Amino acid sequence: MRIPKHVGIIPDGNRRWAQNKGMTKDKGYENGLDPGIEAYRACRDMGVEEVTFYGFTTDNTKRPSIQTKAFTDACIKAAHILNDEGASLLVIGNTKSPMFPKELLPFTNRTKGKDGQIKANILVNYGWHWDLNTLADAQNVNKNNIQNHIQSFDISRLDLIIRWGGRRRLSGFLPVQSIYADFYILDEYWPDFNKNHVLEAFKWYNTQDVTLGG
Repeated sequence: MRIPKHVGIIPDGNRRWAQNKGMTKDKGYENGLDPGIEAYRACRDMGVEEVTFYGFTTDNTKRPSIQTKAFTDACIKAAHILNDEGASLLVIGNTKSPMFPKELLPFTNRTKGKDGQIKANILVNYGWHWDLNTLADAQNVNKNNIQNHIQSFDISRLDLIIRWGGRRRLSGFLPVQSIYADFYILDEYWPDFNKNHVLEAFKWYNTQDVTLGG
């Protein structure tokens, strides 16, 4: 099977999952922690070199405070779990905003990681406009060096993006790195994650004609 080098994870459906369980919306985020580490391990064990998780966006911070606290706390816990797992971890997002959790500042430079582990990125307080704003001042930008002029320059081009929750949109997820990514949708909500979801997505990816525009 042809394995994607870099996989993007959009873990959607937390709030809908919580509502279906008779819980308040904020309870869905904590239940996304175990799926996150399972997804990381599934990708690692199948030979993926890098995985990026969508934590929360600058637009998400407009939600009610009980929800913003819940997904912020979940991202902090997720980062520490991945760090303990030995991943080569990078947390990227707008650190100048008060919505960026100070607890994650130590991970804004990529950690070395342990042998046998892979790169793991978490987008925290991330916005596509923030990511691309340095392009306006850059000189001599072309298709071969555009990634050197964005905030997320240390994140490689994506091969496959998997989104849970049934929504068929990128929601601003790494627009430069996503340019040639294949996009696989699962109707299941993120807290209902099953590692077979990753295998299912990889099998589908293996059938795609990857030409990178050529």
